[in-house]
Formats: sequence, C-alpha cells, structure tokens
Amino acid sequence: MLYEKKIIVIDDREEIRRDLKTVFDFLGENTSVATHNEWAEIKEECKKTAGEESGCGIGMFFLGCCDSGLSLKSQLESIRESCDITPVVLLGEDQTVSDDWDPYLRHMVIDNLVLPVNYSEMLNLIHRAQRYTEAQRRAHGDKSQRPNHLFRSLVGTSREIQHVRAMMSQVADKEVTVLIEGDSGTGKEVVARNLHFHSSRRDKPFVPVNCGAIPAELLESELFGHEKGAFTGAINGRAGRFELAEGGTLFLDEIGDMPLHMQVKILRVLQEKSYERVGGNKSFKTNVRIIAATHRNLEEMIANGGFREDLYYRLNVFPIEMPSLSERAEDIPLLVSELTARMESEKRGSVRFNSAAIMSLCSHAWPGNVRELANLVERMAIMNPYGVVGVQDLPQRYRHIEVELEDEFEPLVEESRKPTVVGEGDIALLPESGIDLKEYIAGLEQSLIQQALDNTGGVVARAAEQLTIRRTTLVEKMRKYGMQRS
Repeated sequence: MLYEKKIIVIDDREEIRRDLKTVFDFLGENTSVATHNEWAEIKEECKKTAGEESGCGIGMFFLGCCDSGLSLKSQLESIRESCDITPVVLLGEDQTVSDDWDPYLRHMVIDNLVLPVNYSEMLNLIHRAQRYTEAQRRAHGDKSQRPNHLFRSLVGTSREIQHVRAMMSQVADKEVTVLIEGDSGTGKEVVARNLHFHSSRRDKPFVPVNCGAIPAELLESELFGHEKGAFTGAINGRAGRFELAEGGTLFLDEIGDMPLHMQVKILRVLQEKSYERVGGNKSFKTNVRIIAATHRNLEEMIANGGFREDLYYRLNVFPIEMPSLSERAEDIPLLVSELTARMESEKRGSVRFNSAAIMSLCSHAWPGNVRELANLVERMAIMNPYGVVGVQDLPQRYRHIEVELEDEFEPLVEESRKPTVVGEGDIALLPESGIDLKEYIAGLEQSLIQQALDNTGGVVARAAEQLTIRRTTLVEKMRKYGMQRS
C-alpha cells in the first residue's frame, strides 16, 4: 500500500469505476467508488471525521463524468467544502479548469488522467497527491500531522527505507549522537538534515563539515577556530564550526577520513563538552549535537589501527545503516518522480520516463546510488526537455532491456486480455457447496508464482518472463503474499 488514506473515484460511468477499482486493488490501495449522487453520503462521512485529530480520511479524488449536468466548478466546490486540502485528478481531457476560477479551486486539480493508465503513471499520480497534501498541511500549519511527513526527501516503499524512516523517527528528538553508515550517494546528509529539522534544535544552525575534504593541518582550525597570530597567516581570530553550530547540530561527514590526532580532540569535546581555539588557552563550553557519517567500515579500521575504538563507541550511540539503491530497486519509480518534481519546482526543466525505461533503470546496479540516479535524471532533462524517455534514449550502460521489447509493456487497464492456457483439457469444477473465488484464485496465483521462482532458481526477472508479467508486478505480488525468492 503506497497511500495511507482512502482514494475516492467519482464517475457516473460504471466501466470507469470498475476499471480504476481494479487498478487500485492491484496496487493494494484502500479505494471507494461512487456515482455523483452517492458522493453526498460519502461527503457526510467526511464531515464527521473532519474534526477528529486524524482529519479527513480521504487522500485523493478521481473526478469523472457527471450525467446530471452538474458543472465541474460546482463539483470541486463540493469536494473543497468537506476535504479542503485533498487533491483532485480529473478523468478525461474534456474536463478543464478555467483561469478565472478561484486559484484554490484550480490548484486542487493536479492532473488530467486519460485511460488506459500504466503502472508508472499511477505511481506518479499517487506520489504527487502526497506531496500536494504535505504542502497544504504545512501552509495551514497543521502540527498534528507533522510526524506523517517528517522525511519527505526519503521517498520509497521498500522495507529497507521504511526501516530507516522508523529509526529516524525514534531518534530525531533525542539528544544522542547518531552515526550514519552507508555507501557514497545513499543520502547520509539528507538523513542528518532531517534529524536536525525534526529535533528541538531545528531553530538553531545545522553546520556540515566534510572531514575528508579539509587538509589535516587545517582541520583543527576549521573545527575549533583560531586566535590571532596562532600560525602564519592568522591575521585575525576566527570562530570554528563548533562555535558556529552552538545550540544546533554539527554534522561530521566522512568521519572515517579524520586523522588520528584529530580523533583524540573530538573525543575530548564529546566527553568534556568544551574545547579551545588553536593558539588560545581559553576554554569554550559547547552545546551541540553531533551527527557523524561515513562510507568506510569503521570496525575494520579499528582493527587496522586507523580509527580509535573509544571514539567509535562514543559516536555509535544510535547507528543508522543506509541501504544502497540496488537493495531497494522497487523505490526507483518514486525516486524518479521526486527528482523530476524537484527539478520542475526549481524551474530547471522536466522530463518523463516510460515504463520500459523505468524497468531498465530498476535492473541497473547503481554504484553511485541515489546521487547517480539524480545525475541521470538531470542529464535526460537536458537531452530530452519536456519529452518522454524510452530505453533507446538512455545511455548504453543503463539499457538492460532490449529496445525492440519496449512496446510489450502494456497498460494496467485493458479492454481485453489474452487468456492463458495452463494445460489442455484442464477444467476447474465448481463444488456443489460453492467456492470462495477470491481465495481460490489467490491460492492458484501463489502456487504458479512459487513454481516459476523454483524453476528459475529464485531469479525474479526470469520468473516474471515465465509468467509473462512485468518484474515490478511480480515483486508486488510476492510482497502481497509474503513470498521469498527461494
């Protein structure tokens, strides 16, 4: 389930309601469908819950054809009356908003959707609705909802990133030292900034220091400051990063690159809560929270004499391990949507990726992690401004799907689907007492998925080929049924 709130589809066409309900059931979303006349009953339920702490339980609306002739403006005003911060997606290109309407009504509509819709389009819509709701809550000063959108930059639904967000929510407001470990480009500084922003120190400075980028002989002065005449060229006294971060958070990035003699001084600051400037003898008290990060294996460095064991245990009060992007490939569609939205908000261009391109990116190893993905999205926006990127448009190293197979990616909603023949002459007989069809089909689906995984040695991509479904579809079904690769 990608969205924690209910999705409402309002359309007087039965086939549209049925098709969209099928799509959202497949995605595991909590969905209700209704005609425009039935919306009045749902609206009353919204009014009852609007005053509760949880607020309106609806996350987004899909608004379609109205047989009664009610104008689109009136429909939007009706939605706004009960769910004033809920985004709306219009069904069909013929429904458009007017420039002379109330700006709030116009901004409620985040997109026009034309059926059939594919997997990546629907994920993008859901994620945009989440961002819209978060922005509206911030604008309305909704304090009670703050924990729900603590870590907006760390998008994803994988277990790995959910675990990171859970760890962050536990420690964000605690006055303890945090050590963030993970490969380069996984977002360690993003975690540090979020921890600071959601702590009691949020109104004080967040000061980052890259310990590996500053020469060893200058690092002490950079951290603690220096007095006038402390060394050649010190013509004036200067405050260090500890002093600049007073009351706030000091982020020591790449702590594993810090020289041993500086590790001793950092250990003393952590123990004594005081320091001295270079060339001075006055002791300064400090009140900063230390968050450290490294891509190195500090335990191996301790064994090799490259890192102090006592400092390691001082820093490692609350460790957070950042997963590599290859470990959470299922988050790539949402990350691409987030990176694209960020570019658009900063007016640096825009681009879209089709389903085949997204599938190809999900198969990449990503040695540069999220930073590498961000660079690729920006490069594609420069090369294909406001266009749609296919597999053939990606750089060669990112093409993991044959270009000629790109057209085989079908939309989620189809008018017809070719039946699959399991075996000639096989007929399922209905017992006289009847059968739970949903349970029967689910059991059959699990059995076939397990057979495909067994046949391919647990290789999900090959199992998906045997079942003639997309890899992401198979991953979602495996997660739904709690199935493992082996």
